[in-house]
Amino acid sequence: MPALRELQEAVFDALFRRNERATAEVRDQGLAPARRLQIYRNNMMVSLADALAAVYPVVQRLVGEDFFRHSARRYIPLHPSRAGHLQPFGAAYAEFLAGFEPAAGLPYLPDVARLEWAWHEVFHAAAAPPLDLARLAAVPEDARDGVQLHLQPAARLVASDYPVLSIWQTNQDGHAGDSTLSLDSGGEQVLVIQRDLEVELHALGRAEHELLDRLARGATLAEAAEAAFAREPEFDFAAQFARHLALGSFAGLALAA
Repeated sequence: MPALRELQEAVFDALFRRNERATAEVRDQGLAPARRLQIYRNNMMVSLADALAAVYPVVQRLVGEDFFRHSARRYIPLHPSRAGHLQPFGAAYAEFLAGFEPAAGLPYLPDVARLEWAWHEVFHAAAAPPLDLARLAAVPEDARDGVQLHLQPAARLVASDYPVLSIWQTNQDGHAGDSTLSLDSGGEQVLVIQRDLEVELHALGRAEHELLDRLARGATLAEAAEAAFAREPEFDFAAQFARHLALGSFAGLALAA
């Protein structure tokens, strides 16, 4: 009789058709061991495909249920669930789509998936209190160039060469606006943020995204502002900074050494 871990590994391999060692340990009670494992395998694949569809409803809407299920069947053996819950399952789906040959004619699809995964992560994240403006005001003037602002942990940034936010919006239930858009309309940058337990998506300008992205990577406020102005010389730093203070995009600060 194999140890529990060995038996679990054998069943795992059998479910993903890597070998059939586990069939020797399955009792034959009116149904052949291989058939019993096949039923388990089918149920597992359906359940995981359903979980993937729950995270990526727009992707499924764009490609259709049959195509999505086909991609899920290819994805699951490559990236099986490895946690005791399904929250992290599907994290690699966007990268999978980028190399999935049947989706090669839909170059925007991986970025749509990245936006949906950002929504999923933000929904499950624990939001931090917004930056206390008194802390920012208390920084001595000669130290302000070294201020590092921490991005809200319940926030993500997504940038694409395609109009991903517009694609996402036009594929929401109840969308009443114009459903036609051109992929040639240019890329879009998005802030996905949790506010009052709701997930919001906000369009960002290129310089605005540059500012937030640099801050998220540990740049000082002065360095991030410089990068934003390099991207867009007419960038209205004061207005955009005030916007993100109001949105709660920042959750803390530190001073660079």
